[in-house]
Amino acid sequence: MLATHALVTPIPKLTALLSLSTTRSSKSSASVPGFINFYRRRRFCRVITSMAGAGSVCIDVAGESRSEHVTGKWFSVPELRLRNHRFIVPLDYSLNSKTSPKITIFAREVVAVGKEEQVMPYLLYLQGGPGFESPRPSEASGWIQRACEEFRVILLDQRGTGLSTPLTSSSMLQFKSAKDLADYLVHFRADNIVKDAEFIRVRLVPNADPWTILGQSFGGFCALTYLSFAPQGLKQVLITGGIPPIGKACTADDVYEAGFEQVARQNEKYYKRFPEDIEIVREIVDYLAASEGGGVPLPSGGILTPKGLQALGLSGLGSSTGFERLHYMLERVWDPILVPEAPKRISQFFLNAFENWHSFDTNPLYALLHESIYCEGASSRWSAHRLQEKIECKFNATNAVNESQPVLFTGEMIFPWMFDEIHALNPFKDAADLLAEKEDWPPLYDVTTLKNNKVPVAAAVYYEDMYVNFKLVMETASQISGIRLWITNEYMHSGLRDAGRQIIDHLLGMINGKKPLF
Repeated sequence: MLATHALVTPIPKLTALLSLSTTRSSKSSASVPGFINFYRRRRFCRVITSMAGAGSVCIDVAGESRSEHVTGKWFSVPELRLRNHRFIVPLDYSLNSKTSPKITIFAREVVAVGKEEQVMPYLLYLQGGPGFESPRPSEASGWIQRACEEFRVILLDQRGTGLSTPLTSSSMLQFKSAKDLADYLVHFRADNIVKDAEFIRVRLVPNADPWTILGQSFGGFCALTYLSFAPQGLKQVLITGGIPPIGKACTADDVYEAGFEQVARQNEKYYKRFPEDIEIVREIVDYLAASEGGGVPLPSGGILTPKGLQALGLSGLGSSTGFERLHYMLERVWDPILVPEAPKRISQFFLNAFENWHSFDTNPLYALLHESIYCEGASSRWSAHRLQEKIECKFNATNAVNESQPVLFTGEMIFPWMFDEIHALNPFKDAADLLAEKEDWPPLYDVTTLKNNKVPVAAAVYYEDMYVNFKLVMETASQISGIRLWITNEYMHSGLRDAGRQIIDHLLGMINGKKPLF
């Protein structure tokens, strides 16, 4: 049964509260075996003190011991106190703990000044991505400041990011073959991120009590994986712009089919806002297509082609200040003509700005694993690329120039050509192809468990979100028992960054009963 309760304010600021519930079946499905084995393999740990700070030593049945949790000393930024935690975890939880290779997971604990020893509930933050590290606070502000009023916040660097055995464009060169790298990367999805979180919770939280989690974007995907396979570790769940499609072996085609439609609408809005950019973008496409090799060299060694130019929409069309940043970047695309009859050239400023626009050089995991986050028992087969070919006439830059139409930017999509044209991704092209063809991806969600969910969940859903399609969100939400939705077009996907205090305050009010259903 779907119960809907809404509070609506006039457009353009639409705000709604929905309480969604589903009929609960009498029996929940079993959790994935990896999670069962994880709990069976928990070993006795005791707290120790080392030069690095407090930590834990794990003693197994054979009497062997090793430090698996080391805690650093407190340090300060304005109005906050922080300390670092490092955990040694298995790369592959399905293997025996002795035989699995180990990786380090880094988490930073954050509290308001003066609350270091105060007893408070824990809140784990799951960052968006995939492949991005948690924020590095420089002061008390935004959602972190609000959360620290009542929580001990844990900023987790998900495996492969930040200080958690980072998979960078240089560190991944250590692998001897594309297959070796691909086989390693399969362990860096939401299923193992959740197992890492549980590993940390039972060692960090007093009495291994359940904690609250906050998932932003891909972090919200991880939150649903958590609800599916380890709900006993959760007290309550907050999600911002991150409810994934579920229920199919691979939902990537659904995501990108809906995604291209939303991206087209965002392009229309952009060009209405900055109509002068229609001609500027067409002029750039014409210049690139006429250049030797179909593009111009980038400072890092890659090449800027019309397809690469269109990919600026990934960041430019979906965040609150993206339109402005993209426009200001295009304002400086050409070098001035200082000498009569000098050839026209794209400026070094623009080429540098283009390379800094994306984070493929610092966070290549995003490109390598992006489509796999939608896969459970089936391959993506470069879904975005296949679907774009079906609507090529709409997103073909050359055709748009020839027909005097606006050139459409693409959105949050990873294409195989990126591994040819972006220098930082070149070495990983073959591994990316292997991952795109991989079929035996393990499950990420359990629909039966979600339909029988008993953990309080509140989610901010952004009506015009370019990254997480509204229709697909609503289809999934209808299958999560007890979830409460706050639907708004006041914020874009970057809402947590732009208005974090207000959003966290609203979600906590919903989940704690301060925001009534009616």
